[in-house]
Amino acid sequence: MDSIYNAELAELVDALDSDSSVCLKHSGSSPEFRIAWQPKYYFEPYCSSIVGKENKILTSIQNPLVKQVRKLHRSQERQKQNLLLIEGTNLIEAACQADYKLDIIFYTERWQQNHQPLCRIIAEREVRAEFVSPEVLKAIATTVNPDGVVAIAPRPNAEPVPTLRTVGLALERLQDPGNLGTIIRTAAAAGVDGLWLSPDSVDFYSPKVLRASVGQWFGLPVVTNQDLPQLVEQQQQQGVQIIATTSKAAKTYWDADFTRPSLILLGNEGAGLSSELIDLADVQIKIPLANQVESLNVAIASALLLYEAQRQLVVISNFE
Repeated sequence: MDSIYNAELAELVDALDSDSSVCLKHSGSSPEFRIAWQPKYYFEPYCSSIVGKENKILTSIQNPLVKQVRKLHRSQERQKQNLLLIEGTNLIEAACQADYKLDIIFYTERWQQNHQPLCRIIAEREVRAEFVSPEVLKAIATTVNPDGVVAIAPRPNAEPVPTLRTVGLALERLQDPGNLGTIIRTAAAAGVDGLWLSPDSVDFYSPKVLRASVGQWFGLPVVTNQDLPQLVEQQQQQGVQIIATTSKAAKTYWDADFTRPSLILLGNEGAGLSSELIDLADVQIKIPLANQVESLNVAIASALLLYEAQRQLVVISNFE
């Protein structure tokens, strides 16, 4: 048995070095694999738990697996199952680049034909794959016009704890998933050390948040359910400057010194920051507004503040 297995393994290594794509199929508990030679970048579903169904297409939205995935449209169900939905080619690519574990990927024939290099990457990662009809894919996705691929993945076992060296961002009671995703994307682009979310903020694992982040969700250190007053206290003890945003501030954001390690506090889209956090801050700043405009979108406000901080840090680094 060992000699046969070693011979098959050697054949497999040769296959992986060739221009052909290889599909491995594990037969139960036996260490036997068969090698399926296909044209380069052919993507055949790898399946380790549904034996013998690799080549079948899922066409019914009443299929038990499809029904289970559709439950993940609800935040409560995603939390209960400890899973998240990753929708669209861009997010699947970002997940692979970040080496984020995927449990199951659902794809249509057209998507397979148009994304052969990505299919090969997925096959090499040995992700369980399910070939589905466009109707099933649409039922699984939360978007109106899905592009042909959806994956389910586990939530991270543990959230990274950011180390604040230059600039961090804390969000209180943020409610819009699009705003949160945009802020994540902006924060990553501006080189922010990390982001903290209060417990009463929007679901960080919402598919809308992932899509709005355009893949940066997988890279930026984010802490959810954070007690923000406690965080402020901890950061102040470490010498971090706490900057609160409020329309009643006397100073504009241009006057703030972002060359010091700083934690910027941003509040709810409608109500802004709570008075508790404003009172705890070392500095209070505002964004000047003309023409009787009352406020800016919180994602736009975050971009202005973060890039002012980056500008100051770049300027000071040029003088060192």
